[in-house]
Amino acid sequence: MQNKIPVTVITGFLGSGKTTLLNRLLADGVKTAVVINEFGATPIDQDLLEEQDIPLTVLSGGCLCCQIKGALSPTLKNLWMAWNNAATKPFERIIIETSGVASPEPILDTLLREPWLSKSYRLQHVIATLAIPQALEQLHRFAEARAQIAWADQLLLTQADLAEAGQTADVYSQLQLLAPATPYQLVNWQIMNTADMLGTAVPSFRRLPTNQPSAEHDFRSVSLYLDHPPIWPKLQDILQDLLHRYAEELVRIKGVVYLPDQEQPLAIHAAGGHLYPSSSLPIRAADDRRSRLVFIIHADIEDFSVALMAAFDGAELKAIRLH
Repeated sequence: MQNKIPVTVITGFLGSGKTTLLNRLLADGVKTAVVINEFGATPIDQDLLEEQDIPLTVLSGGCLCCQIKGALSPTLKNLWMAWNNAATKPFERIIIETSGVASPEPILDTLLREPWLSKSYRLQHVIATLAIPQALEQLHRFAEARAQIAWADQLLLTQADLAEAGQTADVYSQLQLLAPATPYQLVNWQIMNTADMLGTAVPSFRRLPTNQPSAEHDFRSVSLYLDHPPIWPKLQDILQDLLHRYAEELVRIKGVVYLPDQEQPLAIHAAGGHLYPSSSLPIRAADDRRSRLVFIIHADIEDFSVALMAAFDGAELKAIRLH
């Protein structure tokens, strides 16, 4: 019987901490291949990984619920062939980070139902991140967020330090209704022990997905490229204004920005109407020093694109309508 490569799936809604969790897992010393799926035509998440010397595949341009059969399956087959043919194994596990607007159900369907893959891979963990300050609204508004919780083996509750009084208790109550049997824990990234988390019991059996076509979602993305380094205070003001004006529609901002007075690029994050403090990224050999931002909205894309062009005074803009 051939060895099966373990697979961990990281899911969770936009801005809930999936990439942060992935960075913590990559720091544990286990050789890992990573598959990242991003919503939109401009991939950002791979630049946010602290570990770059790994087998890394980025599936961009859509979400896994839309292109699962066309992209994920051959990617996993190619990774297995590379692993099987190597005298020194290039990785010991695979981690799949899903798009924040995707249900993990199509991934599970592929891993559990496709005969070749089910013989080569062992689904080990399905971990969902959930940001406490935005959790109740996201679970109420978005079926994708509810599906992420429903299919998870473990729930990691993040951003407790940003939660208002009573929010954490309210999230606990909601989880008792949506996923009463699923273990959950508050996460402090600074002291998190990934070995303990991955050492939890693996389900002895898994229910199979329904294999039904996914419903069309209403998320759209706009990618913005800045040919000239922005002034940071001005950029902050623009982003804060957009978050305020489109409080209901603008669900996520992420990007990599190069400032005129700083060599290292900055990682930009916003979710739930909140612009988080920026953080410095290491300089990459392939850096082109071209700032790029991705905006994910749950609304008509045209109105937001016009507002974005006006806010940035005609910067190169690429709007992509995705299903």
